[in-house]
Amino acid sequence: MWPDRPRADDAAESRYLRRSGHLRDRLRYRSRDRLARREERRRPAVPFEEDQWLGGVLTFGEAADAHAVTVTMRDVRCVMVNFDPDGGSPAPEMMKAVVRANQNNAGIYGTVTRIGRLAVGQTIVLHR
Repeated sequence: MWPDRPRADDAAESRYLRRSGHLRDRLRYRSRDRLARREERRRPAVPFEEDQWLGGVLTFGEAADAHAVTVTMRDVRCVMVNFDPDGGSPAPEMMKAVVRANQNNAGIYGTVTRIGRLAVGQTIVLHR
């Protein structure tokens, strides 16, 4: 698989799926990790918010030695999103939706800069 590849929350991915007409096809994006927003956040989700994280560091947990990932680049999507991961049937509208929605970008890449423990429900903080 592709190590060290955090993805942003589902807002952008949902936008691609709506534009393409494949609302139940999340597996096409083959994301390794997803970060979900908490309902308590006071500001609304911003589409493609992860594009603004470039150069920042995501820390996972509140310990001084918390796992950290530096956001290194945007994820330029390849044509694999066109193919159904279960049956392989093509759907070119998937790639077209990504290109139209965010200049062919769908997520971010990152590099682990400090190894630590990860757990479901951890607080994740972006440091710029």
